[in-house]
Amino acid sequence: MTRNLGPGPIHRSETTSAARPVAASHGRHFGAQSFARPLAGLATIALIGIVFAVAIGLFQGSFTKTVPVTVVSPRAGLVMNPDAKVKMRGVEVGKVASIDVRPNGEAVLHLAMQPSQMHLIPANVLVDIASTTAFGAKFVQLLPPAEPSPQPLRAGQVLEGKHVTVEINTVFQQLTSLLAKIDPAKLNETLGAIASAVNGRGHKIGQMLSDLDAFLATQEPSLPALSHDLEALPAVSNAYADAAPDLLATADNTVRISKSIVDEQQNLDAFLISSIGLADMGNDVVGGNREALTDVLHLLRPTTDLLNEYHDALWCGISGSLVNLHSPNLPEPMIKVLVYLGLGAERYRYPSNLPKVAATGGPQCHDLPVVPFDKSPPFVITDTGANPMLYGNQQLLLNSDALKQLLYGPIDGPPRNSFQVGMPG
Repeated sequence: MTRNLGPGPIHRSETTSAARPVAASHGRHFGAQSFARPLAGLATIALIGIVFAVAIGLFQGSFTKTVPVTVVSPRAGLVMNPDAKVKMRGVEVGKVASIDVRPNGEAVLHLAMQPSQMHLIPANVLVDIASTTAFGAKFVQLLPPAEPSPQPLRAGQVLEGKHVTVEINTVFQQLTSLLAKIDPAKLNETLGAIASAVNGRGHKIGQMLSDLDAFLATQEPSLPALSHDLEALPAVSNAYADAAPDLLATADNTVRISKSIVDEQQNLDAFLISSIGLADMGNDVVGGNREALTDVLHLLRPTTDLLNEYHDALWCGISGSLVNLHSPNLPEPMIKVLVYLGLGAERYRYPSNLPKVAATGGPQCHDLPVVPFDKSPPFVITDTGANPMLYGNQQLLLNSDALKQLLYGPIDGPPRNSFQVGMPG
């Protein structure tokens, strides 16, 4: 709205607003709205932090259950840190939880193994501390043994680490220590002498290397035998070391024998001359009787074959006879003879009783050479032309007619011969 204040050269205008202040309605509180947004922002930031913390924990395996295993190694290496990987056949089976150092310099690696992989790892697994490259970080490598144990790796088991990869800086340090002890002037002279020695001889050196390669190629098939000899060398060396006193005594005796031969060389010459003469005589005797000796050997062959076949029986008989050597002496010099009177066999009959060689069965020792007390060997029947046990051999028959009549009553018929010899009935 414009208002004129009066006539005159100055005009003043005044503008007023027709808007009115709006009164707050019932149910609205401007203080609650002012705190809601900051609280929502703080909750969002806290939620994002929790997500990051959970992600980091999952990445580090903080929420994963592990099984503790300890590895004792001469050293852990220069680039071995906690959280290093534990692998077997290229598969990660755990990680290094922490590293301790003993007073003697040994490194103790506490491993956190995955429980799902424990039953696949044998209890006698080998441990190496290796690295991917010469400058790479170390990791624990589990190697399967040649003969895996049937028991799996268990919690709390202690493994021995035998091998640690050498770091390149260790090599540089050793090389630096070596070069520090070398005089540069002498090294220069040595290198100069080597340069002068090989100057102009490249072709010969190349030929030498070629010949060496050909020689090694010819020796390569013998490497297994050489390896076996090297393995057996400690045992052989120990045997020679144990036998060294005896070998020295033998060498000493050899020296004495050599001196004795030198001192008795005249007698030795005479002995050799006599031996030559005896050999000549032997050649004459053997050469002149060669055919006769050959015939004798051929004739002796059946006898020697028979003796060889019956050598067991001969041994039994001789061994049994040797028992008499250990028997007690008789109180008086005498010969004890055990005589047995039995019924005689039937008279000789032709041709069934002709002698012949047809016995079979081989040697029979029975209880020899140690015969039990009060035991006699069984009678062996052989086909030699005479057999007292042959069927039909009646020997002596006691057949009394009076005895029969006494036992069984009167018997008809005339009596037989009075002695009843050889008569059936």
